[in-house]
Amino acid sequence: MNKQWYKESVFYHIYPLGFTGAPESNNFAQEPVSRLNKVEEWIPHIKSLGVNAIYLGPLFESSTHGYDTVDYYKVDRRLGTNDTLKKLIQKLHENQIKVVLDGVFNHVSRDFFAFKDLLEKKKESKYINWFSGVDFNYSSPMGDDFTYNSWSGHYNLVQLNLKNSEVVDYLFGAIKMWADDLGIDGLRLDVADVLDFDFMKQLSSFSRELKDDFWLMGEVIHGDYTHWVNSEMLDSTTNYECYKGLFSSHNDNNYYEIAHSLKRLFNSDSGIYRDMKLYNFVDNHDVNRIGSTLTDSRHLYPLHILLYTIPGIPSIYYGSEWGIGGVKDNSDKAIRPDLEITHMGNSSNNDLVKTIKQLSNLWLNSDSLKHGSYREILVDSQQLLFLREYNGEKVLVAVNSNHDPVNISIDSSYIGGKFVDILNEDVECFSQNDKLNIEIPGCWGRVLKVV
Repeated sequence: MNKQWYKESVFYHIYPLGFTGAPESNNFAQEPVSRLNKVEEWIPHIKSLGVNAIYLGPLFESSTHGYDTVDYYKVDRRLGTNDTLKKLIQKLHENQIKVVLDGVFNHVSRDFFAFKDLLEKKKESKYINWFSGVDFNYSSPMGDDFTYNSWSGHYNLVQLNLKNSEVVDYLFGAIKMWADDLGIDGLRLDVADVLDFDFMKQLSSFSRELKDDFWLMGEVIHGDYTHWVNSEMLDSTTNYECYKGLFSSHNDNNYYEIAHSLKRLFNSDSGIYRDMKLYNFVDNHDVNRIGSTLTDSRHLYPLHILLYTIPGIPSIYYGSEWGIGGVKDNSDKAIRPDLEITHMGNSSNNDLVKTIKQLSNLWLNSDSLKHGSYREILVDSQQLLFLREYNGEKVLVAVNSNHDPVNISIDSSYIGGKFVDILNEDVECFSQNDKLNIEIPGCWGRVLKVV
């Protein structure tokens, strides 16, 4: 058993309710519809991308978008049943794909059984202490006779009291069922940046008793990631700093931005997260599609070369391998669309799919790209070169966001004398007089392995 399988994983991220075209609201009366089976249709494509781990967004009974949970023990009827999910996970495992689910533990729906009891019985409810900040001296914005804490001011998302042992036991019972009965391999913790730290420590201990290779990754947007990623809590967090730098460095013709972040985070001598495996992405279910974020679609190529060659764990959000667009609005439908694999295969941007397949293959077969140190070699406004190294293997990465090819000469005396371009058909490159001359095509890159 690989106790650190996530360090060898390329992820694919699906938001199931949107992906399957499920109704936006749950009427709680309809018979389950096994829309989740649609994921099985995509497995051959997902595998062809080199993916060996999948992160599925919220799956359990909820009122609307999945992050307003009603029942942690039952798959959302709009997606199917527990058996639907169990069979899907078995199918993914048969295809050597690990499965990580969304763990939404900070808040619940107003339709959650304990909150409905509180609405009905008020001060007589035995569930008052299941929720944070319940106060009968004030009314809530929803017109209740009491108020309570919510997530980010959204009172349809009622904050749980994670210091209450009954709540913790209830949630841990669900996680045990997900692991034992359904067979999941890990959790992505929703809004981990506001979750109770003691709860996450308990969760870490509990989950590793279930499976010693159980992976915990937290959604953290701002802050020092070491507060979350440590031996007592989580294995990884979302890397929002590099997410921003990856697209804006291309839009602004300013590789200095992403270079600054990479050096600050991962430099082999001084990087503050150099020993972490952060979760890297170029878009997800909460932000605009990268195809809409970039002002020049040609930059999809150097951007993805960077995604797969900077330190961390690469992840692709479903559909974005074709460069599809989508701008976040009040409903989020545009960034969480219903997609059909038969239609996507006819996309005009299959070249990007081909490139991503190639990059996944490079990443999976290079210990330096998966585990290596990071050292900046050269940075300019539209060119960035850096070295990844692990156990004697050296890989030099060079990207160019300019539309025109460029020639770059670097001192190669401390790198080696012969290079094979493993991204561009094994082209051999030689250095002369301790200088390596590299021609980088426009909006492209080179990945040179020192041999």
